[in-house]
Amino acid sequence: MSTTEHLQLIEKIENGLKIAEREMLEEKARNNEDVIVCGDDNIIRHIPAKYFLDNLC
Repeated sequence: MSTTEHLQLIEKIENGLKIAEREMLEEKARNNEDVIVCGDDNIIRHIPAKYFLDNLC
């Protein structure tokens, strides 16, 4: 696999992950569910998916 092919594969994987994450957040928002995140301060937080989509994405 050439360097160009390798970079294209990485780009496709990253784009697929972004799409999957967005779809997961939208489904959670439809179901009024929370997203569980851990910040740099190592504190686990429960954030409503709707808030996450509206303000952080």
